[in-house]
Amino acid sequence: MQLAMHMVTIEDLMPQGHFLRKLEAALDLSFVYEETAPLYSKKYGRPPIDPVVIVKYLLVGFLYGIPSEREIERRVQTDIALRWYLGLDLFDRVPDHSTVSQLRRRKPSFRKVFRRLFEEVVRQCIEKGLVSGRVVGTDSTHVKANASRASEELVEITEAPGVYWERLDDYEEEGLEELERRTGKRRKKRTKQLKRDNRRSHKRVSRTDPEAGHMKRPGKPEGPHYLAHQAVDSDFGIIVGQTVTAGDVNDSVPFLGLIEHIHENVVPIQTATADAAYDFPLAHRALGELGIDFFVRPQKTAARANTQFTRDDFRYDEGRDIYLCPREKELRLRRLARSASGLFWEYQADKRDCALCPLREKCLRESDKRGARKVSVSYFAADRQRSLERRSSPEYREALKLRQVWCEGSFSAQKREHNLARVLRRGLEAAEDHCLLSATALNLKRMIKYAG
Repeated sequence: MQLAMHMVTIEDLMPQGHFLRKLEAALDLSFVYEETAPLYSKKYGRPPIDPVVIVKYLLVGFLYGIPSEREIERRVQTDIALRWYLGLDLFDRVPDHSTVSQLRRRKPSFRKVFRRLFEEVVRQCIEKGLVSGRVVGTDSTHVKANASRASEELVEITEAPGVYWERLDDYEEEGLEELERRTGKRRKKRTKQLKRDNRRSHKRVSRTDPEAGHMKRPGKPEGPHYLAHQAVDSDFGIIVGQTVTAGDVNDSVPFLGLIEHIHENVVPIQTATADAAYDFPLAHRALGELGIDFFVRPQKTAARANTQFTRDDFRYDEGRDIYLCPREKELRLRRLARSASGLFWEYQADKRDCALCPLREKCLRESDKRGARKVSVSYFAADRQRSLERRSSPEYREALKLRQVWCEGSFSAQKREHNLARVLRRGLEAAEDHCLLSATALNLKRMIKYAG
């Protein structure tokens, strides 16, 4: 048997039209050196692995759905295209998976690179005309944490107020001034809700990954999860915003911060759209003040328990600023109430009218028997009404359709091809890195597909 010898290089073996060739030409990673420079000593220690190689090493894992760094190492050893992309020759040693893992664990500031990478790709997509901000859809999906339900235990925690409560504080100050104008009553001095709202409660927490949250939603798997919240531009499906929370956090909590960041720092948003989980009154006011149309599927209103009469049975007299009950008795504006759902104008009937009313059994709940009927109206009702009045418009229907196509379609693609189904590392920061890389991988594929 004769052996033929050929002079060949890895460049010769790499197909000219390969996706990674296009990616190498399109994506400039020189910023990685700038971001990682403070992490390395110029005087001491062994020469480090090139930080760009590390970023590419991790990135190919998400581009090709390789679930672990150990498996990435195995794939690079035998895959010519991956070797070429990492800048390795045919006989160069592949970086050890443990070295990469140790670097990520020992140098937490390295994670800034993943956020910067995501932002750089979005910026390039904007430059290439793939992002307009015309319609931006938002949704969340569960990501399995590296923990089991068996690791969970019930613990008492203190729920500190967040940004949502701070926003309510601002609007409450405004509302209390309006209350004084409408009723002639001076506002009562009160302790800031922010200071009073450090409530103690019980929740299920994993001993293995305490920063994950116990998720329990209809039709979803139960247990320790994270939630990936994404905002997707509907022109070409580019993910323009990404944040991660524990799995037990309501979708509304990070929504406004995410949208405002995109609007002010990434691309001006003309229309924001979301499903019913994001239909909370404050959002309509806040987005309206930014000049953003908000098209959202309305939440179903829960019926008042054990009563026949709903708020729809009470007629509002705008000229007198009162509500009239089915027997034409007056409910006057009493106060500006506050709850986790928002701010509410509270109209209350006279106790004597309710005590003598023959319809009181159909109108009052058991808890109301000693009092009088109340009608609560959201402080942001007018803002929400203006948004929902456009439900019959073609723009509304188009926005909701685009959200379903691109948001749900992106999550499906990421879970199927880009490692979004679960995280292997623990902690909220590691989960955010994971989700950022998954979003970046999908953005890069779409950028190459639509812009070359």
